[in-house]
Amino acid sequence: MTEPGRYLLGLDAGNTVTKAVLFDLTGRQVARSARDGASSQPHPGHVERDLDELWSSACVVIRDCLAQADVDPGEILAIGCAGHGNGLYLLDADGAPLLGIQSLDTRAADMAENLSEKRGEVLHGLCLQKPWPSQTATVLAWVREHRPDLYARAGTAFLCKDYITYRLTGERVSDISDMSGGGLLRMPETDYDDRLLDLYGIADARDKLPRLIGPTDIAGRVSAEAAAVAGLAPGIPVVGGLFDVVASALGSGVVRAGQASIIAGTWSINQVFSDTPGIDPDVFMVSGFGPARFVSIDASATSAANLEWYVREFVERGGHPDDPFGFCNDRIATVTPHADDPYFHPFLYGSGQSANARAGFSGLAGWHTEGHVLRALFEGVVFEHRRHIEVLVAAGVAFDSAVMSGGGTRSPHWPQMMADCLGVPITVADCHETGALGAAIAAGIGSELFADYEQGVAAMTRKRAIFKPDGAMKAHYDRRYRIYLDLIEVMGEFWAAQKRMRDEKEYLS
Repeated sequence: MTEPGRYLLGLDAGNTVTKAVLFDLTGRQVARSARDGASSQPHPGHVERDLDELWSSACVVIRDCLAQADVDPGEILAIGCAGHGNGLYLLDADGAPLLGIQSLDTRAADMAENLSEKRGEVLHGLCLQKPWPSQTATVLAWVREHRPDLYARAGTAFLCKDYITYRLTGERVSDISDMSGGGLLRMPETDYDDRLLDLYGIADARDKLPRLIGPTDIAGRVSAEAAAVAGLAPGIPVVGGLFDVVASALGSGVVRAGQASIIAGTWSINQVFSDTPGIDPDVFMVSGFGPARFVSIDASATSAANLEWYVREFVERGGHPDDPFGFCNDRIATVTPHADDPYFHPFLYGSGQSANARAGFSGLAGWHTEGHVLRALFEGVVFEHRRHIEVLVAAGVAFDSAVMSGGGTRSPHWPQMMADCLGVPITVADCHETGALGAAIAAGIGSELFADYEQGVAAMTRKRAIFKPDGAMKAHYDRRYRIYLDLIEVMGEFWAAQKRMRDEKEYLS
């Protein structure tokens, strides 16, 4: 009989994949299970998920993870969940699912633009971010205006991971990192604020917001009902959990003020930890995850989701090998970079600069191969990370190295391209599942295994590799980056024309 409490379970509910990862108390991955999410796009710009499917997926991966590990569920010390930030997950008064809107959704683009023009500066002064299309507060305001029937029925408005925590424990809670990331908390206090809600036009939403707790606070315990369907033991403590970008930074080893984290996942996440919140209107957002613990974040949905789209639409449909991402990396390896290679703007899901932006390749010629196309895609993603980092630097952030995590680190090319383009060493975390590991660290703190984040991160994270920059490639990327930015300026008029055509709703039958 093994001793109890030997493992921590981290859950990571992203926009595209739901994962369960079991870790021992040193951070070693014992087992992992993942399941693709089932998103729907009922209208242009709408990206939704079925909440019952989300919970079903969570149960499947938890059961499979425990079966792989051949672990008694009673040996799990605690559970933590990370999830994609923003978007909106609504329950009715009885706790039944109403609506799940993902953070790739852009339905509220016009509302975000109007709010920013009229109240952006005042809102930033309170929550340290301006309205943007997928922001939780803005999407909730959109539902109030465009779906008043649904809004009236809503009993709880919270985030993706909060729904899984609710199904595990029956508790309707959210943590401060997710809610501050969603623009719903007054900063730096990380608390609800009636004036803030009124500025968004959702003053009557206060009673729809969940109980607010810290990421390492115990939200509740696994209920008998949840234990039966998820294969867990009743009574396991579940902590409040984390905004996935913060969880991924912690799981990659970033915890000190002044440390930088780059996450190449569905979103391009670029963040620096600090003990006071950064106050600059050009920075996308600031999230707080504890007393004197803040993260300045500049981000957009412009990272590895572009490669996922390419693989789904072209590689997998083309009947390529079982490892489609490996296939892409192999194609890139056949290409020697040249100054006149094609460009790619990774705006499949919009851009932080403009919700109207669209993705596209430029400068293609008949001699270019699939390797050139894929290298352009990789490079475009790196350029967007660089643009975000330059925003942080302009706001006064300084760092001389960064830790990279997310799906992009599985490529042998992306971390090196990032190091060359940024001109700083890039460390890659040993653990691929950094979001789940960060959630597990929070669970370890909540269960009093660790005294604080520093102790948890030191005990459970390790480095896998360091990529040093190549000066010659830095000069190559500097030149191409300037042209990349110039192309964005040129394309602005074209993207605006596309929007006008969409607004006219001229569709061929």
